Amino acid sequence: MKDLEIARKATIRPIADIASKLGLGGEEIDFYGKYKAKIPLSKLDQTAIDRSKLILVSAVSPTPAGEGKTTTSIGLAEGLNRIGKRTTVVLREPSLGPVFGMKGGATGGGYSQVLPMEDINLHFTGDFAAIEKAHNLLAALIDNDIQRKKNSLKIDPRTVSWKRVMDMNDRALRKVVVGLGGPTMGVPRESGFDITAASEVMAILCLAENLSDLKERIGNIFVGYTFDKQAIYARDLKAHGAMTALLKDAIQPNLVQTLEGNPAIIHGGPFANIAQGTNSVIATKMGMSLSDYVVTEAGFGFDLGAEKFFDIKCRSAGISPRAVVLVATIRALKYHGGKALKELNETDVDAVKRGIPNLEKHLENIKHFGVPAVVAINQFTFDSAEEMEEVIQACKAKGVKAIVANVWGEGGKGAEALAEAVAETVESFTGRFTPMYDLNTSVESKIERIAKKIYGASAIDFLGKAKKDLKKIEDLGLSALPVCIAKTQKSLSDNPELLGRPKDFIVTVREIEIASGAGFLIPITGDIMRMPGLPAEPAAEHIDIDADGNISGLF
Repeated sequence: MKDLEIARKATIRPIADIASKLGLGGEEIDFYGKYKAKIPLSKLDQTAIDRSKLILVSAVSPTPAGEGKTTTSIGLAEGLNRIGKRTTVVLREPSLGPVFGMKGGATGGGYSQVLPMEDINLHFTGDFAAIEKAHNLLAALIDNDIQRKKNSLKIDPRTVSWKRVMDMNDRALRKVVVGLGGPTMGVPRESGFDITAASEVMAILCLAENLSDLKERIGNIFVGYTFDKQAIYARDLKAHGAMTALLKDAIQPNLVQTLEGNPAIIHGGPFANIAQGTNSVIATKMGMSLSDYVVTEAGFGFDLGAEKFFDIKCRSAGISPRAVVLVATIRALKYHGGKALKELNETDVDAVKRGIPNLEKHLENIKHFGVPAVVAINQFTFDSAEEMEEVIQACKAKGVKAIVANVWGEGGKGAEALAEAVAETVESFTGRFTPMYDLNTSVESKIERIAKKIYGASAIDFLGKAKKDLKKIEDLGLSALPVCIAKTQKSLSDNPELLGRPKDFIVTVREIEIASGAGFLIPITGDIMRMPGLPAEPAAEHIDIDADGNISGLF
């Protein structure tokens, strides 16, 4: 059966029943219909957070063949519950762009899903809409100030980089001119749209600890300069109060359920290449407040989402995973080994061998942070025993357990062996992660350390614009912020064509953007797309609804 068919045949429980598994009564949650709810921030419990065991799910470098981090995360949580560990899975919210574009939804797959699938993949509880409105309010206030002749901040429109956002793939909006139509319509200037997941407001929401912290971070958003070179922030436009008011409900994490009736918290969804790529700090801490074990994930491969999970999210939130589960598929390893996409279903042990260095590099990267690893082989029906054994033995040679998990086909049952291995690893580790760099080192050295240690680069090239940005960052007093390097997810390098484990490459930093509200700097490498386009055959063409309201075509 297709994912949607499996989801429809499942017995979905009233959300109050799921809340009771977390020790919450119906009067302690805010209902969004029968099967969704928000959990108030008052349920955060630092003592419980300190006791809870956090597990991070990451993956090898993504390929068109897929790795299945979300599916594995859900399946692992099911498996842990099956072996008696009170576990909640905490995930990001899907963006409508991929849902209607090419990638599809983000609720897992097969017998490892979260429910209600249609609601989560579409409007859900309105968090993305609230983020979109808050972001665009600041854009409107900026253009209003530029338009006014009296009592304005005298913003130089040439220095404003704040665009507008919408949660849809629409390449025609990447570059636009606003303010056309005459003097009363505004001041014409170049601008554009990003997808909502790329908004700094999204990144801020996912790092904020509470409403006060959220408002302060929003006030710290860097807008641009005045004509006399004075820095302007969102607080100068008196935007932060109203923007936070729009987010008063969106800041609360969402409670739903897995296919097997276990708790799932889904909240926030920042991009993993230009932001931290993981669910909100509040959602993770809420899961830790209410469960003994929490399984969460970071976007793309370990080099992107997981590095930022550690160096940005964990450092900011004061949390640390007890283990990293590194997801790999035989298909992905064969792709990294040079096998053509259309031939990946064919058994080819040699191609697996050639692709294993990518996995090995990610395992080395996990060691840099001082946290133990377990490899999850996310099984496909056409994976051969010989191919899987090759991966198991390669991991064993590195001192790491590799466990086959059939979560797509069997749900929690197919993850019990993985759950046992992860639980054993978690229980035996009581340390904390080691950050990749000291915040007080220079911005250049932070970038260089990540590029050389995590990516495997031989050198870093800062272009002219990046060097000017470094000077601007220093002048603004922001050099102590962590770095959130934007690069392709398809390769350990900044060149998407270099698969496997590339060596002796140079990482080129074109420019460095400031996300002072989120609290990090964004070095840009390569071409990073913040407003994706639709493919030749968008998924939207196959989505439909009948007269009874039954949706079809979601996957």
